[in-house]
Amino acid sequence: MDSLPAAGPIASVLIVDDSTVQRNHAVALCRELGIGRIDEAGDGEEALAVLERLPSPPALMIVDLAMPRMDGIELIEELHRRGSTVPIVLASSSGDALMETVQGMHNSVVVVLRKPLNPESLRNALIAHAPVLRSAPDRRQTGRLLFDSAMLVAAIADGTIRPHFQPKVDIRTMHAHGVEALARWHHPTLGHIPPDQFIPMAEREGLIGDLTLAILGQSFAQCAAWNRAGVQLSVAVNLSPQLLVQSTIVREICALADQHGVRPSQVVLELTESSLVESASPALSVLARLRLKGFGLSIDDYGTGFSSMQQLARIPFTELKVDRSFVHGAHGRKGLRVILKSALDLARHLGLATVAEGIELVEDLRLLQDFGCNTGQGWLFARPMPGEDIPTWLKTHQERSSALQASTEQAP
Repeated sequence: MDSLPAAGPIASVLIVDDSTVQRNHAVALCRELGIGRIDEAGDGEEALAVLERLPSPPALMIVDLAMPRMDGIELIEELHRRGSTVPIVLASSSGDALMETVQGMHNSVVVVLRKPLNPESLRNALIAHAPVLRSAPDRRQTGRLLFDSAMLVAAIADGTIRPHFQPKVDIRTMHAHGVEALARWHHPTLGHIPPDQFIPMAEREGLIGDLTLAILGQSFAQCAAWNRAGVQLSVAVNLSPQLLVQSTIVREICALADQHGVRPSQVVLELTESSLVESASPALSVLARLRLKGFGLSIDDYGTGFSSMQQLARIPFTELKVDRSFVHGAHGRKGLRVILKSALDLARHLGLATVAEGIELVEDLRLLQDFGCNTGQGWLFARPMPGEDIPTWLKTHQERSSALQASTEQAP
């Protein structure tokens, strides 16, 4: 069996299984895959003891569910309480519904495999999740804030925080017709600072308006450059709910679009569904005015909030974006398929365009085609990239799109 490609083998794995036969089988498979360090444990309690004495956490854990003393579910819960970010491959002979429930409990469960482990299925699962697995040790540092608000102010002012753009692709034709702008901060000494750290700080420190306008301005400038080069793409930008109560925000967004010569119809403003639960009348006024000016409005992360139907009825959205938690792996999970289809059917009846995020598997893409989704984005197509890389990506995507389209037409 070939070792994992591209970025080198996964560094280490901890296999947790009370069956010596199954554990030895998993060890042999991991050795064939070129995994460097392999540790073993017979149940959850033993696994926790192994983790405490290891010099560094493993890049991956392969965990059984039914075990004595501390079972797999208890282990996952305890790891979560301890703040562990080690990805978990759940390997069990339990029923599908139970395994899907456990997978949905925590994001640490990256994939579910049926026992006995099959060499090809394990290899394919690890290859598909290799970026997550290889980055796992670094994620232990994400809880530490190594920057302060003064550094954030400077980064916004000097343009160090820049938008990267993730393409949005027509599900049927594979034609790329838009991008989503995502704020990225690469500090000269600290390296990559995750958005889930600096965006909450910007909201706490009253900097979210400056950050949003900076990302909007850079995104509009890039969109204008693409227009001049004959590349017509819409651009979606996240809008913080804190800005919806600022009476000047509509004028400021319009002024930026005019400054760069970008048509409002090329712009989609995304609003997270859960952030709109308490929207007051000033916020509704802002959204109505933005729509009146011609900007598109997208309800982002649909299905993760508590008042989805109410938001669709109150706010003049033009697009519904289904959260990746309902997309990734939906082809193999009945519950996700039902929710996904219901959301897409609802959007179609309301006359809304639909976007599915988090597409990483051809099987999920095929399902979205069957369900009539309009647009998709995810690693299957491209990761976020600097704006200057988009034209080159478009050329390679055109070459790849035929093969991708053909793969979705193959029988499951």
